[in-house]
Amino acid sequence: MVQVQNSDATLTKATKRLSGLRAAVKIHEAGYSVVVLEAGDRVGGKTLSIDASHLGGKVDLGAAWINDTNQSEMYKLAQEFGFNLIKQRDWTGSTPEARRQKFMEKLNKWVEEIDPENPEAEMLDSLTFGQLGFKHLGPELGLALADSATSPLLGVGPDEVSALFMVDYFRSGTGVANIASDGKDGGQYLRNRQGNQTFSIRLAAKLPKAAVRLHSPVKIIRQGSDGVIVKTANQGQNFRAKRVVVSVPTCLYSSLVFDPPLPPTKKTVGDSTALGYYSKTIFVFDKPWWRDAGLSGIIESEAGPIYFSRDTCSEEDGQYSITCFVVGDRGKEWSKWSSAERKRIVSDQFKRIFSTVGIEAPDPVNIIVQEWVKQPWIWGAPSPVMMPGTLTSDSGKALREVYGRVHFVGTETSLVWKGYMEGAVRSGVRGAKEVIKAFEDE
Repeated sequence: MVQVQNSDATLTKATKRLSGLRAAVKIHEAGYSVVVLEAGDRVGGKTLSIDASHLGGKVDLGAAWINDTNQSEMYKLAQEFGFNLIKQRDWTGSTPEARRQKFMEKLNKWVEEIDPENPEAEMLDSLTFGQLGFKHLGPELGLALADSATSPLLGVGPDEVSALFMVDYFRSGTGVANIASDGKDGGQYLRNRQGNQTFSIRLAAKLPKAAVRLHSPVKIIRQGSDGVIVKTANQGQNFRAKRVVVSVPTCLYSSLVFDPPLPPTKKTVGDSTALGYYSKTIFVFDKPWWRDAGLSGIIESEAGPIYFSRDTCSEEDGQYSITCFVVGDRGKEWSKWSSAERKRIVSDQFKRIFSTVGIEAPDPVNIIVQEWVKQPWIWGAPSPVMMPGTLTSDSGKALREVYGRVHFVGTETSLVWKGYMEGAVRSGVRGAKEVIKAFEDE
């Protein structure tokens, strides 16, 4: 049966992105009715929190950190919801970050001086980030250090992303130092004891129960002079709205049928962006043996699937874990193995790394693996990247433009902390303001 249901605004989302939920709540709080169409079967999207083991505590399989200064929207929500925040363990000893830090310092100058409107922007947008590294640091060091930025941050190789996009990405994260930092003001400063999926759970709870529709992947968005009809793919339902907010990643625009079709600039945005390979392997233990040995739990490896790691313990819960990030090209190769082999390979590398400092890592009580590229309606993580020639083009400038009655949000559209939860909620607030203003002007 085909049903037509009316609302002021319909939000079409892929696995409940924070941006869509934030927009929905803002519009609802302004007194308008909303329907949220969720493709997946759960709240959270790329925030997913699960039990660490039978010993208790939560671990985050997706987005993991916020801070309490320049990520003000997320911190405000954390305070509102009463979440317990855990400072990322500060480590002042020697870590294998010297080469990366040197490259980051070189990037600072570019980040401070160049933006998409700068005359030099087109030059940067004609290069990949790998070519920029090659140009300034030579073939071996330049490419290696460029990869040490693109793979950990975005899950892509340095030749898969525009140099200008990377410079702009650092700028949006309030600078190279902050985006790479585990300390105050940094991108990796605070974790959520309750797990970051609870942000989505609590936002969804602010909406009427019937407003959130799971298992409702959108197929068609059809605009008319007096409204929009949104049709789902698998339930044959039609939803009529005055406005629609699309929060799927730009590279998923092609999975939707827009009628009339998207303008060429918007279509090109979708065709010229891509998601990287990003996964986590979390080793959970019954005690923090690496801390007892005076170690940080930080791994940075130039070979093998594990690219880097962080200590992700929650002491109050007796949850002791090290989260290993398997990303970029090395992650893609590792992903080809069977599930059992993937666990064996990362476990062997993990133990081998600690053996180099004379430590025999004990067997974990649990190993958790999450590959985002293999999740339905996700396609990869953490955020779409732009290829050369996109950001300075008309398409790049159209990223946030409204198309008729359709608005576009998502962390990649944010001017601040794009690619992060902060960017997601800020874009949701921006989209909600657009919709509310449109209602007021009608």
